[in-house]
Amino acid sequence: MTTNQTVAVVGLGNIGQAVGTNLSKSDRIFIAADRNVEKAATLAEQWGVNAKASDIASAVKNAGIIILSIPFEAVAGFIKDHENDLEGKIIIDPSNPIAPDENGGFKKIIDANNSAGQINAASLPNGAKLVKALGTLGAASLIKAAYQAPEKAVLFYANDDTSVDSEVEDLIRDNGFQAVRVGGIDQSIRIEVFGDLHEFGALGKTVNLAEAKTKI
Repeated sequence: MTTNQTVAVVGLGNIGQAVGTNLSKSDRIFIAADRNVEKAATLAEQWGVNAKASDIASAVKNAGIIILSIPFEAVAGFIKDHENDLEGKIIIDPSNPIAPDENGGFKKIIDANNSAGQINAASLPNGAKLVKALGTLGAASLIKAAYQAPEKAVLFYANDDTSVDSEVEDLIRDNGFQAVRVGGIDQSIRIEVFGDLHEFGALGKTVNLAEAKTKI
């Protein structure tokens, strides 16, 4: 495991901005990175002194935990382009394998029985550890439900290497949520769009810890 556990939020679309907004309310220092560096600088300024703007390549080199908030279709290429700098690091994958359909909704763009987590984990460089997390809620709920009181809302995660659980759960707590592990990457389909533990699946809402325990 890398000894540098600086966090980088890579990609500042809806999910990346939601994560950055949540992290800015904690005492976590993090890197905000986007291919549009001016956008990253503007958002980092809004988020305060704990957010540091960066280009993507520098962020990947300097962080030990990479929150890869980019579209599913771009993940494989990103991993290939940055494979040397991703070795040994924790990659947080919130991606969902969906695209707009002809009816104004969304459709899955991979086999119904496969998951983004399994596909992305298969292309990891040496020693990198993929964790499916921060993608079980839509961006609006990811902000609205953060730091909920008196009981925190849950964010589910899935991973194969449990040695990184403490880092992952700390990160989820710093986003204002209670972390609940559902199992290995083979369970990540449950926490992706249309899955039984996703807001836009059978779950249909945010849940607290007691409710989450009845679902897993």
